[in-house]
Amino acid sequence: MTAPDTEDPARGAPPRRPLVLDSRFLRLWCGATASGLATWSLPFVLGLAVLERELTATALGVVLAARTVGFLLAVPVAGVLADRYSRRAVVLWAGLAAAAASPVIALGLGRSTALMAAAAVVVGAGQGACRPAFQALTAEVVAAADRQRANAAMTMAVRVTSLVAPGATALLAVVAGVWALLIGTGALWLVTGLLPPSGRAGPARVDSRFDFAGDFREGVREARKHPWFLAGLGALTAVIATGYSATGVALPLVSRDDYGSEFVLAAASTGYTAGALAGGLLMSRWKPVRQGWVAMAGLAAYGLAPLSLVLPTAPIVVVAAYVAAGIGIEVFNVPWFTAIQHEVAPDKIARVSSLDFLLSYGLAPLGLVVMAPAIEWCGAPAVLLLCALICFAAPAAAALHPSSRTLSVNGACR
Repeated sequence: MTAPDTEDPARGAPPRRPLVLDSRFLRLWCGATASGLATWSLPFVLGLAVLERELTATALGVVLAARTVGFLLAVPVAGVLADRYSRRAVVLWAGLAAAAASPVIALGLGRSTALMAAAAVVVGAGQGACRPAFQALTAEVVAAADRQRANAAMTMAVRVTSLVAPGATALLAVVAGVWALLIGTGALWLVTGLLPPSGRAGPARVDSRFDFAGDFREGVREARKHPWFLAGLGALTAVIATGYSATGVALPLVSRDDYGSEFVLAAASTGYTAGALAGGLLMSRWKPVRQGWVAMAGLAAYGLAPLSLVLPTAPIVVVAAYVAAGIGIEVFNVPWFTAIQHEVAPDKIARVSSLDFLLSYGLAPLGLVVMAPAIEWCGAPAVLLLCALICFAAPAAAALHPSSRTLSVNGACR
């Protein structure tokens, strides 16, 4: 078994420098931010195309579904490749593939939904390949003691983008048009592929025969050595499949039917993003002693979002619940990513991360598919209440395992 990533001062490691002065981290941060911005932009830009009647709602659904398929297919493959070869190379080729496919989506706009869907599969594959590779590359580029701050900085960049980008994108659409914005997402993917730095000498295994199934099973075996990871992943999957899905379907309905406008929808969504930004800022400074329990409590806070929609209440209550949920999700995310980078064997980080993304995000579409008919048959209050209870119970159950207290099998706090 490869030992967890630790640093020995006796080896003469160079003195730590602030992350803002570290050019390698800044390149990594900018590349990851470009990836997040490109990922966020595509559905928003295509939504603008629907508003401008350049794309039908059905075609939009097909293209976004195709992107999800590409994501799910690429995540496990990229996890294996990034652990076998160079993490930097995986990011490079993933970014280049998505950059090349983005103009094809623009080319098919208003002409061929099939062409757009085929290109969206490639874009989704680029997105899926980047996620585990970036996780592993962060562990190579950033010193262990700085990784929590690095992960907080990355997630804060995504949240700032979510706050600022909608208005900026809508303004650019007026000036440049949807077609040009789609080309712009390709430019972002190009930055994603070209900008990040190389990591340490990678865990290349070119001397052995490539065996995807065997390598992937090896990643699963590594994940099973970390009970806190299995427990936390189960809780995260439950929260995303129920709480995220329920609020994604119910919030627009509640805003329209109970409050008579889109104000609550917009305010709650903005509140969630602002809360997540605050949560990322908090975790860039705070390293709790029992960080696993704190992380699970943060994940459970998402249950406040569906709970606030069960019965009609003042809009401020809904917004406050979403702010708390946003804070909580980053209180979970930052220690969670950092623990994977620190505790998992360095040559298996990408595969374990791919399991994380494959299960937690992979089951989200299934939750969305089930949620709409469930609300129609059972009523929104009953479904929302059940989902809120699951959001509270799943992290609480995960916290019961002793290793979940510190997200570490040996119980040591970092």
